[in-house]
Amino acid sequence: MFGTHDLALFVISGLLLNFTPGADTLYIVGRSSLQGARAGAVAALGIGAGCCVHMLAAALGLSALLAASATAFTAVKLIGAAYLIYLGVSLWRSGPRPRAAGRPSASRAPLRVVFAQGVLTNVLNPKVALFFLAFLPQFVDANAPYKLVAFLFLGLVFNFNGTLWNLFVAWSAAKVGGRVAARGRAAAWLSRVAGAAFVALGVKLALSDRG
Repeated sequence: MFGTHDLALFVISGLLLNFTPGADTLYIVGRSSLQGARAGAVAALGIGAGCCVHMLAAALGLSALLAASATAFTAVKLIGAAYLIYLGVSLWRSGPRPRAAGRPSASRAPLRVVFAQGVLTNVLNPKVALFFLAFLPQFVDANAPYKLVAFLFLGLVFNFNGTLWNLFVAWSAAKVGGRVAARGRAAAWLSRVAGAAFVALGVKLALSDRG
């Protein structure tokens, strides 16, 4: 279909990869737990938009440049790591503070900010760029007349399935987070745990290589 092969295998493989938790999942869980299902859904859509950026970059050859240049990879990696650490520190510092009457907690960001942070969380992860570059071409038919169309089709299928999974994660995390938030200071500690996890992911990304 559309110049691809083994589409069923591609879908199954993509779902297994989506089920593997990472920075994207953590961001969705964090926002859903702290702000509810709506914010979690917006975060999931932000992640999906970030995947579209990676997909287009891979189709245009920009990801190939990232894969070939150690300097470019390191630069994007360090920017992404710094951003994850920044998010983590922000959540950690906002969590334990009591909320003043009539003022939202610092951890409750506007939905446009939630979306933008979701996009950046995904776009600034060079591992995602290399994934699109390495994984999708394996399922493009070598004899396809329009390989770019086949590549974009696979990217859209992967992103669609991933977004559905992320929306489910957002809904589930909102349910659990709502119960935790009802226990007073437990919500503050939830912010701290999410913040610490983001910092850990940022440090792990900074120390990672292209393998």
